[in-house]
Amino acid sequence: MTGVVFDDALRTSIVDRLRRFEVRRRLDPGSLRHAAVAVTVVASETPGEAAFLLTRRTPKLRAHGGQWALPGGRVDPGETIEQTALRELHEELGVRAAEDDVLGTLDDYPTRSGYLIAPVVIWLRGSIDLTPNPGEVAAAYRIRCGELFRPDSPEIVAIEESDRPIIRLPLPVATVNAPTAAILYQFKEVALAGRATRVDHYEQPVFAWR
Repeated sequence: MTGVVFDDALRTSIVDRLRRFEVRRRLDPGSLRHAAVAVTVVASETPGEAAFLLTRRTPKLRAHGGQWALPGGRVDPGETIEQTALRELHEELGVRAAEDDVLGTLDDYPTRSGYLIAPVVIWLRGSIDLTPNPGEVAAAYRIRCGELFRPDSPEIVAIEESDRPIIRLPLPVATVNAPTAAILYQFKEVALAGRATRVDHYEQPVFAWR
């Protein structure tokens, strides 16, 4: 896997790169509501096979039904973003992780639907069982981190409705749009490749503006 080492070395590398990255937090979110998502890295016994978890929202959801997403949701009163990401990972996929499994965070990403998303990077080792919550998740997938290094990725596309280009990532299950695409791209750039890359200037497709 280009730019990625394996297992304990991968974990150490991600922690080091996230610690050296100057995370941008918005102290005044304005009208945006705080949310957090879990960028969950699942280690593998096979070199080069570390993966991240991706979900497809159930079509039953009033907002964002059927869209591709990382486990996550609104930050409850009294919660940190790390606690929210861990809670949502368990509620949506039945996966329990501890605060010691949190490796670091990435930049806040503002969405057109009114949220300020804080990505939290979580490390899981060994075999895990995914139990998607049918009320929120239609399906869950493990995607090799190497897929983020595809030569045709990311796709940066101009749209008439905005002066900012949208970002999307071609993955084996689908082409994924921002905000998920923006967050995963920054995860690849910062945590896996060691490049201080910003993504909040990337737009979302028009269908996500609700």
